[in-house]
Amino acid sequence: MPIKITITDDHPLVVSGLQTILQSSEQIEVIATYASGSELLEGLKRQQPDVMLTDLQMPGKISGMMLIRNIRQEYPDIPILILSGQEAVYNVRDMMQHGCMGYLLKNTTNQQMLIQAIETVYKGELFLEPALKNELLQDILTGKKNKSATATSLSRREKEVLNLIAQGYSSQEIAEKLYLSIRTIDSHRLSLLQKLNVKNATALLRKAIDLGLVK
Repeated sequence: MPIKITITDDHPLVVSGLQTILQSSEQIEVIATYASGSELLEGLKRQQPDVMLTDLQMPGKISGMMLIRNIRQEYPDIPILILSGQEAVYNVRDMMQHGCMGYLLKNTTNQQMLIQAIETVYKGELFLEPALKNELLQDILTGKKNKSATATSLSRREKEVLNLIAQGYSSQEIAEKLYLSIRTIDSHRLSLLQKLNVKNATALLRKAIDLGLVK
């Protein structure tokens, strides 16, 4: 039985090219093509593929991230393979974190890599283009180093203040809880802003959550 796939891309030439490439494989069958996220979601109500191949940037009100979230919620068992022109590491990381099984780049993907990617995600395994895999690994390692360095740079008292800020306490309330003066708490706040390299309390909490310093 061939692997049944759908292709979603708003460029007819891209879709036509992909169909031509995949016709060379007896193991893969294109059962439907769509020009937008909304078309894809409607099509999935009629038939579901074994693997879904989709771009991220398409016309319409449904963004790439929203599309992925909808599909993962409604059809969690369908492997999603991204074929995109967006090569920023954060795009790749976000897609993989939201349940995509693979990520390919339009400008570097060839016939062999495309077929290999489809067969790999069909088996339930992850597939990343080699260059993207290296960039993503470096990004993860750098992020871990930054998180470790930031956590180490905070004093025990600063961590206490940060957690109380995250719980919504004011400087006055924090001062009372820790038996310190408001001036001391404000000094800790300023130190936290400087160490996390942010300008206000909102950004402070956002970065602290991102670094795993608070939940």
